[in-house]
Amino acid sequence: MSQRLRRFSQLFFVVLVSLISLNHYLVEIGSDIPFIGSASLHAICPFGGIEAIFALLNVGVSIPKIHASAFVLTGIMLILGLLFGPVVCSYICPLGTVQEWMGKIGKKLFKKKYNHMIPVKLDKLLRYLRYAVLVFTVYLTTNSLKLIFLEVDPYYALFNFWSDEVTVGGLVVLAVVLLSSVFVERPWCKYACSFGAFIGLTNFFSVFKIRRNNLTCISCNKCDNTCPMNIIVSDKRVVKDHQCIRCHECTSDVVCPISETVELKIANYKEEV
Repeated sequence: MSQRLRRFSQLFFVVLVSLISLNHYLVEIGSDIPFIGSASLHAICPFGGIEAIFALLNVGVSIPKIHASAFVLTGIMLILGLLFGPVVCSYICPLGTVQEWMGKIGKKLFKKKYNHMIPVKLDKLLRYLRYAVLVFTVYLTTNSLKLIFLEVDPYYALFNFWSDEVTVGGLVVLAVVLLSSVFVERPWCKYACSFGAFIGLTNFFSVFKIRRNNLTCISCNKCDNTCPMNIIVSDKRVVKDHQCIRCHECTSDVVCPISETVELKIANYKEEV
């Protein structure tokens, strides 16, 4: 049931963002799609709200291109994160969804080798790169009051590739991300997404967490093998990894053969220490 809901949610937001972005372009050339909003991607990007907040704190001025709606979206995503963890990454983010779709090709081509091609030590090191991207992006944006990252943003390129607003840099990065997705599950999410780095921190504080019942676990490692982020679930009582996207692939509803063994539940203090 949880995966059906996630697949539906993913498709819904890919279609919704596509239509909003297309309609924004059509409105600019004198046409439109009835009953569809025409907001720019800046208005529906929660990371823009984070950048704007830091700009306000740093220089007392917001970023001109950031719409007020971005603040609202940022607030909603934070509330969801504090309750359920970074569900925005697995249920809402269109770029994450498209990477998953590309990953289906890789799974058919490489079978069990898919998502296990990068050496473990290198993979662990690369996972902290997105925090460097987060700090670098926020620093440049808040000091210049310009969306510097827009020049290489694959999300913006994905939903604007038909317009003259997209940059060559953005298209190149998008192409690299999509191609890499055939070999690595969600490469952008793992190694470069600044918003994912920020919202991933809610894994440590969320009310609901992925919990493993040590008493009923049979150590089959199916939860480990299915995790798109390569998190080892089978040796944890509560998953608080900063890269968990709360996709629920590891839970008893999906791959765990023992019911009520791996679940999204409120984890008590004793389980977390």
